[in-house]
Amino acid sequence: MDVVIRKSTEDAVNFAARLLADAIKCKPDIVLGLATGRTMENLYGRLVTMHKNDKLDFSLARSFNLDEYVGLPAEHPGSYRFYMSRYLHNHVNIDKRNTFLPNGMAEDLAAECCAYEKRIKSVGGIDLQLLGIGRSGHIGFNEPLSALTSRTRPVVLTATTIAENSTLFDNPADMPRRAITMGVGTIMDCRRLILLATGESKAEIIAKAVEGPVSSRVTASVVQLHQNCTVICDEAAASQLEEREYCQWVFDNDPMWDPYR
Repeated sequence: MDVVIRKSTEDAVNFAARLLADAIKCKPDIVLGLATGRTMENLYGRLVTMHKNDKLDFSLARSFNLDEYVGLPAEHPGSYRFYMSRYLHNHVNIDKRNTFLPNGMAEDLAAECCAYEKRIKSVGGIDLQLLGIGRSGHIGFNEPLSALTSRTRPVVLTATTIAENSTLFDNPADMPRRAITMGVGTIMDCRRLILLATGESKAEIIAKAVEGPVSSRVTASVVQLHQNCTVICDEAAASQLEEREYCQWVFDNDPMWDPYR
């Protein structure tokens, strides 16, 4: 696992955007696993700018989102389909027929979850999975005590997640209490992971995820076991890492990162 610490939120976002852009250029038909949330808004904005100014081409790319709320139609402003359209899909040349999210309106949620897993497998799996991290340590909506081998499934959201995300709704009481999420095992099947975390509010949980024991109590800790994982933080989010000086030394001395310095 590589931990890259950038000075500011802007620097961290730009670094993550460059990694994503380079991956798309290297494999134009890339299969992306995408995340939502406040941390990702600036990242998607940066990718949109790269598309408009630098001709970053999404035309052959395919994307699978981590999760979707149960009971929200795609046109609802709180849905993640709406979020993706607002921040990315409507502003780049991706074919929307190649953008996939779980259907939170499905009558049979279990069947929808199985179908989502099969759809991912049908395109050869996810090449690059983008992750944020919740304050409880969840990735996707894999709340604490999610099995580390879990697959796409319906879940009940914790009070912590509801409190964190309900502020994104005009009426916080409208936030659903359930969602469909890729499982931890589904996420770990990807060929490459990029986890982006910014801000002091993420410092404690990043320290647990990166330096703590691998545990279902902090599902993000499983990224320690991925063979190709990059965790990108700003200095605020990295402030509680005991090995932050070593992480910076590695970044400064590893020739792999020369193009990004």
